[in-house]
Amino acid sequence: MSDQDYLKLREFLDQFPIGFPQTKSGVEIKILKRLFNEEEAKTVVSLSPFPEDASTIAKRIGMTEKGAQEKLDALSDKGLIFRTRRKGQTAYRAAPFMIGLYEYSVKKIDKELAGLFKEYYDTAYLEEMGASHVAGFKVVPVKENIQAGSVLLPFHKLEESIKAARKISVTDCVCRKEARLIGEGCDHPMETCLSFGVAAEYYIDTGLGREITADEALKIIEETDKAGLVHAGANSKHLSNICNCCPCCCASMKGISKRGHEPHRYFNAMFEAVVDEEACIGCESCLERCPVGAIVMKETPSINRDQCLGCGLCASDCPSEAITLNLREDSKEPFKNVTEMGMEILKGKKERTQKTQPAEAEL
Repeated sequence: MSDQDYLKLREFLDQFPIGFPQTKSGVEIKILKRLFNEEEAKTVVSLSPFPEDASTIAKRIGMTEKGAQEKLDALSDKGLIFRTRRKGQTAYRAAPFMIGLYEYSVKKIDKELAGLFKEYYDTAYLEEMGASHVAGFKVVPVKENIQAGSVLLPFHKLEESIKAARKISVTDCVCRKEARLIGEGCDHPMETCLSFGVAAEYYIDTGLGREITADEALKIIEETDKAGLVHAGANSKHLSNICNCCPCCCASMKGISKRGHEPHRYFNAMFEAVVDEEACIGCESCLERCPVGAIVMKETPSINRDQCLGCGLCASDCPSEAITLNLREDSKEPFKNVTEMGMEILKGKKERTQKTQPAEAEL
């Protein structure tokens, strides 16, 4: 059996902002074979990264509209492409590996697939995720830890954004599920991956997640905050998802905790932790709570702002309320939308590739 269709699919997926690079071992082809059959692989490379209706796609792939719609719905139901249904109109688009095919495998992942994902992450994908040095996630702390009187913009306000969401879903964290399957997991809560709006509708429609209320979502945020998980969503002003991340399993946080990468390569920290030295009682609880080792103890805690994610976990566990979060004066606003973020990631990758390529020899 030829791998040609899977090789073409890999090349297609590699064109997304966070691509799907080739490895010497070919583990990425093994992953695609687990997710797609040959016919599905052939179809997906004909799609666009932007939403299109079945009629438009049918003309491109040489099928009737009805036949194309049936095929596209089947791909959507399997978590292989993304589908939106709004106001009687259905649209389809190709999904990247992340955020996309990897997360959509949450219900089908088994020990074998988890092992393939880990091998690919270790050999190629972690470097791809951080290749642009453009943060793909923004950190959004709970409001209780933010300095009173701070002037907050809508994308700073997690609780208000959740309450305003049209639709909300929750599913298992695929990162922690993968880790547990290969014997490297933690005991943190599992059903913590939140989606909103069209993303939530997709998860609910395909059975990848279940619908919940805003109150239930806020309860999950409260529980994950107590558990020491970082609340992070796509680095755009619109709230599409919230991952509740642990440093031991999260694909992005492992780059920091296990590889020593600079945190802002993955996370946009809009806040920073500040210590009131007079209020501090020196209990050191904040040292254990910090997921990225940004705090060292002198007479009082000293916070490395270049390392700090602004997640507020240190503040939420401080018995003397000596730590609060301030908006960073040098903070970067999230991107207007995911498309703008993707363009910046592509630009960042290109610029860094050019810098690392050896200068051409002078003729």
